[in-house]
Amino acid sequence: MSKFVAVHPVVPPAKMEDVGPVAKKAKAGLSTDAYWVKSWLMLNDSGEVTAIYCEWDGKDKETVKNALENTIPELPFSELSQMAEIQSEDFR
Repeated sequence: MSKFVAVHPVVPPAKMEDVGPVAKKAKAGLSTDAYWVKSWLMLNDSGEVTAIYCEWDGKDKETVKNALENTIPELPFSELSQMAEIQSEDFR
């Protein structure tokens, strides 16, 4: 499996309580070929969500793209890229 990051701009900003139902839909649409791992929510000064960065494991980019488009079409993404993760502890 490869790792991917999907960038979801949230315009207009959303309240934190609006995130839960969309996250449940994303979780319900998972398969062994495209799996949502976790997300980071970018907040404005009012605590509203302005962007979401989602980490996915997937067979390939097309499989993750299809999962996103079919599972949570109400949360479009502006970018989907393969990624790698490094930890600060790797550089001690």
